[in-house]
Amino acid sequence: MILIADSGSTKTDWRLIDEEKKIQQFQTQGISPYFQTTEEIAKTIKLELKLNASPKEIYFYGTGCKAEDKKQIVKNALQNCFKSSNIFIESDMLAAARALCGNNQGIATIMGTGSNTCFYDGKIIIKTTTSTGFILGDEGSGAHIGKTFIQAFLNDELPENILKTFNSRFNISKDEIIHKVYKEPMPNRYIASYSKFVYQNIKEQFMIDLLVNCFNQFFDKHVCKYDNYKEISLSCTGSVAFYYSNIIRAIAAERGIKIGTIVESPIAALCLYHLGE
Repeated sequence: MILIADSGSTKTDWRLIDEEKKIQQFQTQGISPYFQTTEEIAKTIKLELKLNASPKEIYFYGTGCKAEDKKQIVKNALQNCFKSSNIFIESDMLAAARALCGNNQGIATIMGTGSNTCFYDGKIIIKTTTSTGFILGDEGSGAHIGKTFIQAFLNDELPENILKTFNSRFNISKDEIIHKVYKEPMPNRYIASYSKFVYQNIKEQFMIDLLVNCFNQFFDKHVCKYDNYKEISLSCTGSVAFYYSNIIRAIAAERGIKIGTIVESPIAALCLYHLGE
């Protein structure tokens, strides 16, 4: 029995594959060793996953799971929940590369709550651009889009019609927003939640301009840093990539960049990868 997890900051998709290759699917809140302790992660798994079996192997791919100390935080939590399982912790970037590219080379990108990219040779990640998190980077992510929108609100830069819709929808003060960002847990999730409002009002020119600006920054600071970015396909996963795919494809075409696959979640392709299919 194999348990596979793909975890972002907002949600974690789990798949349990039994001996007959039957697949069960589960979803829990996101897991991040940058924001959660081993104890907090273990509590989430026990309360939300509720497995009635102990898998032989667990493959956990997660945000923040590149550094060894962060991997250990997640591994300890899983070991606490599944004491007899063999546990392998890898980055969400490797999950995206394996799911999007399989055994072929390509540039793989994650565009969800956060963002990241890598050049994958079909087996391993050869190069990544620097991922500096939602405060210093994450260009093109939900957090970046949400932050850009909230900055416009805080600085009184929203058009009157959008401001009216926003106030009617959220009824929140500037002070409340600042408190949630600087004083409450998981500020990246909170900021990214406003990207949904941007999507819901995507017909507004202000929103289109905001998105184009965010995605151009993503291409400039990440994709175009690879020497051969015009020669091989760029494939994307994540809710932002999926829902804004038309804009991303248009910007890529203007820059002479070939887009391959865009999927909302890598978990289905990850299952096939681990099944050797």
